[in-house]
Amino acid sequence: MTWFAFFACFFAWFGIAPMMIVVREELGLTKSQVGWTIIASVAVTVFARFFIGWLCDRIGPRLAYTGLLIVGSIPVAGIGLANDFTTFLLFRLMIGVIGASFVITQYHTSVMFAPNVVGTANATSAGWGNLGGGVTQMAMPLIFTGFVVGFNFTDAAAWRASMVVVGMVTFLIGIAYYFLTQDAPDGNYKELRAQNKLPQKDKVTGAYFNAMKDYRVWLMFIIYGACFGIELTVNNVAALYFFDYFEGITLVTAGLIAALFGLMNIFARTLGGIFGDNFAALWGLRGRTTWLFIALLGEGLALMLFSQMPILILAIPTLIVFSLFTQMSEGATYSVVPFVNKKALGAVAGVVGAGGNAGAVAAGFLFKGEMPWDQVFLTIGMIVTCVAFLALFIRFSPEKEQEEKALFEAAHMGTLQHRADEANAALVRSQEIISDYNKTHNQKL
Repeated sequence: MTWFAFFACFFAWFGIAPMMIVVREELGLTKSQVGWTIIASVAVTVFARFFIGWLCDRIGPRLAYTGLLIVGSIPVAGIGLANDFTTFLLFRLMIGVIGASFVITQYHTSVMFAPNVVGTANATSAGWGNLGGGVTQMAMPLIFTGFVVGFNFTDAAAWRASMVVVGMVTFLIGIAYYFLTQDAPDGNYKELRAQNKLPQKDKVTGAYFNAMKDYRVWLMFIIYGACFGIELTVNNVAALYFFDYFEGITLVTAGLIAALFGLMNIFARTLGGIFGDNFAALWGLRGRTTWLFIALLGEGLALMLFSQMPILILAIPTLIVFSLFTQMSEGATYSVVPFVNKKALGAVAGVVGAGGNAGAVAAGFLFKGEMPWDQVFLTIGMIVTCVAFLALFIRFSPEKEQEEKALFEAAHMGTLQHRADEANAALVRSQEIISDYNKTHNQKL
């Protein structure tokens, strides 16, 4: 439910992006105004992610996600009421709140999974959720076309109806999340606090501000802006970029090509988490940060290469390589997050998550200006390459390294014991089957 809810949020968040070609023509938007809509879609999410991390610590991820999905579905469906730049910008801004879902996703999986697999779990839940950004690039033009061809809607009515459908589905998933999930392995936060198994609500705010004093949190704020922030930006501009910069590209084709970037999430972000866990098995927490540096460096170099591709046949495979390293960098980041401050996990997850949107806002201003978009991509690639080196400055105390090493090994031993128990149980069942067969066979003889 966690990855699926995030998938729905990501789909809704960027549902309008592949239809911007139609919206731009209908509303008569200038390049600058398109740039402002890109900024609006991610700007408010910065503040929403700061708040939602604190809220998760107070009421638990189950109620936080339920409320966000239900409230967020309103502007998703309501954007169809926009008839000029101002109202469209306002709805695009409000839809950005739903992007805070990422923090809840990472919080929920961090709480649910053990240290030896938490990186993989975080990366997979977020990656399969981010997949919504790729699917929406492909699916929304098809839904739009279905309304035009199947129901004879005008283009103006079709993109509006498409967003209403997305909003309704998001609302229903919010209801499902309430009934199908729980906050933690031991139960919901309300019951756990009543049993004194969880710190009371009045201690949450103090822990939140203590976490915000940690320099490592802010380094990761910048780092996440250089990977997830770039993904958000590419999701917003990819269809327009391919439509405007390569000849013979239609709305549907541009959407399908842009979808390739997001579709890499089906495995690429998970790879980032898997490598993070494997590096940790070899070199502890230091291994996780080293892998983060490698993935970010690959992303920056690949983005610079993509920006210089002049023809479509070269641009597409380079886009895929760039996407691979971008998603792996995100998975690598959140294989580190659960270990920075476990007493204020919501604060760390929220601040780092907000960094992703802050990076997208900064990149959005570049796309809003007069610089050609291929040069914007080149500039961003250079910045990402420099930011990669910040990962090497994320340090943990020797005591923390030893503590996490012990917990990692304990979790690993628990996994091995579980597998051994399953193997023994299977062996006992096999012996019983053989014994029953022998008895039946002897009776027949």
